[in-house]
Amino acid sequence: MKRILLCTDGSMFSQGSYEYAAWVATRLEATVDVLYVTDARKKAAVEARNFSGSLRAGASRSLLDQLVALEHEKAKLDHEQAKLILQEAKQILTSKGVKAVKSIHETGSLVDYAYHLEAEADLIILGKRGETAEFAAGHLGSNVERIIRASYKPCLVTSAKFTAIKRLLLAYDGSPSCQKMLQFLIDSPVFQGLELYILIVAKSDKDETAIARIDEAKKQAQAGGFNPVCQLIAGNSEVAIAQYAENNNIDLLMMGAYGHKRIRYLVIGSTTTQILRRINLPVLLFR
Repeated sequence: MKRILLCTDGSMFSQGSYEYAAWVATRLEATVDVLYVTDARKKAAVEARNFSGSLRAGASRSLLDQLVALEHEKAKLDHEQAKLILQEAKQILTSKGVKAVKSIHETGSLVDYAYHLEAEADLIILGKRGETAEFAAGHLGSNVERIIRASYKPCLVTSAKFTAIKRLLLAYDGSPSCQKMLQFLIDSPVFQGLELYILIVAKSDKDETAIARIDEAKKQAQAGGFNPVCQLIAGNSEVAIAQYAENNNIDLLMMGAYGHKRIRYLVIGSTTTQILRRINLPVLLFR
């Protein structure tokens, strides 16, 4: 993992994402591409507007010209805003020890550009919520959900405030994405020396399949140099995982994300969504 794509909009949650990106990048000696996308939909709406049905021809043309002129002026301000946001991101990243930072400003859709640029990235990092975070405290940002369900790369969804990562929680279910995640955790230098907790949530704590899976995960983690704390809990996944993370002072949750392949543009798995909404920790999602 040598290249990180960091998506920002300059919001409160973006500030936290800069520090998490720096934490990962310095431990991996990775480069960071910082992406800011100016939303072009408002401009398109103004230029496509038609007032001919409600105003006389001259007035309609004059009003449209004024609106277009205002939108062009706004485009200049948007460009300056993007410049300042990217400068701040780069300054924070370099001050935290990131050696290579590339700033990218585009106009259009964040989801489209993130999907296009992820081909060259090993990890995507973005804040849990965006510019409307103060008004949507119980929700995910609309772009976050869309990027998660559209991306094939691991996604780190960050919390608003950075906390040094010392304790990891792997929510394990034996799926291919979780197996891949456990192997990545073992192989990657980013997690070396950290405390590891492995949790399986099942319908019963006597579920033989779940017991076998957590035993396999424990042995694999031990072979990779970890001394994991492993537990099987009976209950509802999103409630149990969130409660366990809080009780054990977890700093980073790692889990699989669902709903891909032919349904990649549909809603991601409800467990993934509910946990992201419920938990106030950074979450690393794997395919």
